[in-house]
Amino acid sequence: MTHNVEMLMVCDDEARPRWIGRLLAAAAFQHFNKTLHNIRLIVAALRAGAGDSGKLKDAAFCQKPLRRFGIRRRAFTLIELIFVLALLVIITSIAVPRMSGFIRGRALDSESRQLMALMHAAQSRAVSEGMPMMLWIDASAGQYGLALETSGKEGDAKAETLTLDGTLKIVALNTGARASTTFGNLPAIRFLADGTVDEGSPQTVQLADQDGFGRWLVEAPNRTGYEISDRNR
Repeated sequence: MTHNVEMLMVCDDEARPRWIGRLLAAAAFQHFNKTLHNIRLIVAALRAGAGDSGKLKDAAFCQKPLRRFGIRRRAFTLIELIFVLALLVIITSIAVPRMSGFIRGRALDSESRQLMALMHAAQSRAVSEGMPMMLWIDASAGQYGLALETSGKEGDAKAETLTLDGTLKIVALNTGARASTTFGNLPAIRFLADGTVDEGSPQTVQLADQDGFGRWLVEAPNRTGYEISDRNR
């Protein structure tokens, strides 16, 4: 290594790159040998500390070489274990309510989007077929569906019936003094042939879960449809 440095100082410009390469190679080789030597010491210490039965025979002898490289053998203390368990309890108590609220919100959002999709289908059919469509709501059975207002003897081949999620309830609300629209003795939303909502239709449809959280489908001011809201208006 010293010889390479001396030659680098006295050599000419053409030979200097070659001696720089030799100097770098020598330094890398020396570092590799030192690292390999340290690894051999660690392995030897581990082997020397283990008896035939696999148990440590001399913990002090085994740990002494390891401390030279900043490696220490130590187990968790009782205080550390109690601290970790307490931290897990705190994290769980915070995460569980948020997860339950997230799952509950997903069920409400999914059902409200499905009901909105059925309302759009009712409007589309009313306009395309030129006949009023009825979106009925059966709160006691937990169902709602879509059918022609007058389907004739053969019935409505495109009629739909959907069942609520088992954790949810549905109810149609009409706060005005006007007469309520019904279909088969059930409250119903009546979509006219021009796609608008009949004046007697419920102004609000409420979806709620067992904990009282809900979504409201509120009639638009110009009676062109309904809008989803997460609070009672």
